[in-house]
Amino acid sequence: MKIPQAIVLLAIGLLASPAMSGEHSPLDAFPTAEDGMIRFVIPLPEMPRSDENYSVELVAGRVIQTDGVNQVRMDTALHPRPLEGWGYTYYEMTGTGQVASTLMAPPPDAKPVEAFVSGPPLNVPYNSRLPIVVYAPEGFEIRYRIWAAAAEHLSAREG
Repeated sequence: MKIPQAIVLLAIGLLASPAMSGEHSPLDAFPTAEDGMIRFVIPLPEMPRSDENYSVELVAGRVIQTDGVNQVRMDTALHPRPLEGWGYTYYEMTGTGQVASTLMAPPPDAKPVEAFVSGPPLNVPYNSRLPIVVYAPEGFEIRYRIWAAAAEHLSAREG
């Protein structure tokens, strides 16, 4: 039995192609971090219920010394950016890391406390098929929380 040449060529092409052999990662689409930046990657696990019932809260900040009394915020923000040609979204931190604080006087015996200080959180859709990629300047951290919604909506009362 003679095998047609087109089938042989197709089989050779499939075996030789890295794209078909599973060697590519979804991260291949995302650029490496520029100088002075770090690329953070958050792989999300598959969830037992639909991904539509979950979201991810991202925060950018760093651990600093605080007085343990005042509320402290940082001027960081996370912004979604389109990954041109792929239809994916990545996130980029902006801001200088300047800290703002309430101005209550701590007690004289108050000891400094290390705390993670951040800007406002950004909620993003949950998608376990792609990692969340965030670029931030060196010296900053990206932290996240996974939020779960109830399976059904509750009804509001008229009033």
